[in-house]
This record gives sequence, structure tokens and C-alpha cells, in this order.
Amino acid sequence: MGELEGKVALVTGAASGIGLATARRLADEGASVVVVDRDADGGAKAAADVGGRFEQADVGSPEDWARVVASVTATEGRLDLAYLNAGVTTGENDVSQVTDEQYRRIVGANVDGVFYGLRAVVPAIAAAGGGAVVATASIAGLIDFAPDPVYTLTKHAVVGFIRASAPQLAEKGITCNAVCPGIVDTPLVGDEAKAFLKDAGFPLIRPEDIADAVFQAMTGSETGQAFVVQAGREPTAYRFGRVPGPRAKGAEGMAPPAGMAGPSQLD
Repeated sequence: MGELEGKVALVTGAASGIGLATARRLADEGASVVVVDRDADGGAKAAADVGGRFEQADVGSPEDWARVVASVTATEGRLDLAYLNAGVTTGENDVSQVTDEQYRRIVGANVDGVFYGLRAVVPAIAAAGGGAVVATASIAGLIDFAPDPVYTLTKHAVVGFIRASAPQLAEKGITCNAVCPGIVDTPLVGDEAKAFLKDAGFPLIRPEDIADAVFQAMTGSETGQAFVVQAGREPTAYRFGRVPGPRAKGAEGMAPPAGMAGPSQLD
């Protein structure tokens, strides 16, 4: 019997890559998996692969999210786990060349998909007695990843949103974490880039390794973490530096009023 026996899990972007690997891992652990993707054929095949059910949806649509979660709770009877994974890149390093269409597409998938997703799944997971939410960010959400600045923007947004949401979700019995992979061997990385990395001897990460990290985040007790995943290393919680605090006379080291920031965040 797997560790997730009796649990219902929702995975976005599950038609391929990290999403598919994670859907398989969660199913192997006993979860009933709902595959969510825009790709009707790929999504249906993935659902059949994991013995789950497919919901076609655009994660950047709040209406689609409302429909999907309502369908899950009506059909499966509950929702315990959500992996907000769907994402895209622009493939453009010159911000002056990024079109409005490219910008809206990446923000819709990478940022709106996480916000609308979290907003939609939290009431259902809370109603089931608590559970876990994991979102795919990237090491680009922790560093200045110049090859795709807009992608970097979206992943910084995911990291910040997940960390800031974690305390209030903990009150509902829900852990909330991000996984921040390095370069993963998925269709999102083009063949030309893969060939370049191979020639340079740089190791790509297996999607299954990210799936392992997601499973650990879902079943662990930590929350508000950004777990870095690199080839050959165990998932590691990124340690954010302390922000310089005020030094104004009479306010040295003072934290903002309660509810805005904790003292541990300031130096």
C-alpha cells in the first residue's frame, strides 16, 4: 500500500515532462490522480497511463479552474493534493523583442495559473481536512537568469507568492511549497539547447527526480520552502538571506507592525 492511498491529487501540465513524471509517482504511491492540461490528446494519454482521469483546461482561466475543482470534488469526492506545474518560456533574451502575446501567454500560464490554481484548490483541500500544495518555480526564481528575463520574472513571482501564502494556509492544515529545478530534460528545453548542454558536459535533471522532490514536499511537514533540485543532489531548501533592517535613531532593528513581516526576516 502506498503512502498516498485514499488521497486525490490534481496535477497541471501533466501531459508530458515533469507533470507526467509526477502524476506517475503519485499514482504509484496510491493516489487517485486527476490530470489537467490544455493538450487534449496528451492529457488523455497521460490519464490512461496513470489510471486517472483527465480534465482539459487552461490554467490561466479562473473559469476553467472553478469548473475543474467542482468536477474533482463531485466525481472523486475530495481533493487532498495539488501540484501547480504547468508553465512555458518565452525563448527570448532581449526584453525589447518580447511581444505582448508572448508576455500575456507566459504570465497567464506561470503566474495566473499558480494564483488561480491556489485560490481554487485551497477551499477543497481544507474541506478534506488539509493536505498539500506544491508549485513549480525554478532556480530562475532565485537567481538573475538572463537568458529569459520574463520567465525569470514569473518564477520569482511564484517563489514569493508561495512563501507568502504558506503561513495562512498552515492555519488550514495545508503545507505550501515550491520546487525550483535546474535544467530538466523535458520538451520545454529545445533540442538545440540539449545538444549544447550535452557537448558542454552539463548534466540535465531527470523529470523523475523532480517528481521525487514534489512527493517529498507533499508528504513532509515543512512549508513555505523553495526546494532546489539539481542533478546528483538531494532536494535542498533554499536559505534566503536576512533583509537589512532600519537603523533610524530609536528604530534600530525594529520590525514592521505585526502582520507585515516577522523579526526573523530583518537584520
